[in-house]
Amino acid sequence: MTRFYLVRHGQTEWNKVERFRGRVDIPLNETGAAQARAVAERLAHEKIAAVFSSPLLRALKTAEPIAQKLGLAVQIADALVDFDFGDWQGLTPDEVAQKYPDLFVQWLTHPESVSIPGGESLEDVRTRVSRLVADLAARFKNQEVVLVTHKVVCKVLLCLALELDNSRYWQIEQDNGAISVFDLELPSRFVVSLVNDTCHLPGSHS
Repeated sequence: MTRFYLVRHGQTEWNKVERFRGRVDIPLNETGAAQARAVAERLAHEKIAAVFSSPLLRALKTAEPIAQKLGLAVQIADALVDFDFGDWQGLTPDEVAQKYPDLFVQWLTHPESVSIPGGESLEDVRTRVSRLVADLAARFKNQEVVLVTHKVVCKVLLCLALELDNSRYWQIEQDNGAISVFDLELPSRFVVSLVNDTCHLPGSHS
């Protein structure tokens, strides 16, 4: 059995205005940096063997203080990179609704059936993250691992762990700086013990 601490990166300016971020490499803002430090404090006393991060800056800068607290180096896992929003990247939801009205409605109602123009589908994400956690569970048996990644990846990974299909994507929330926890016993027995915990964040009343 391997325990995974799933961390969504801290806030960016594009999170505040809600733009489709995808592979655009946006830094944390001041709030996001504070959230990263708070996550590091929350995880500082856990017996964590490794910290893996998406290659994008907002995830890396969230992972770095966590790894530093634990005396570890951040390891890059390309499978944790954000969802490829393709032609939607950089647009607001209102702009996407104007340019792609039918597809945007489909994204809101049946996200599992959407392939973003120039981008990917939720099933593409599920395939890459399922392979990653299986590989890490084999490598870190009876150990604990941190995964620092993005909202879409977190939501899809939790759907996988909860044995929900991707049509339930909108029924799981993942806030900036949130921690979720699940265990994986190979080949595929998941146990989820925490979802979207933000009680460690500055100003949280959870």
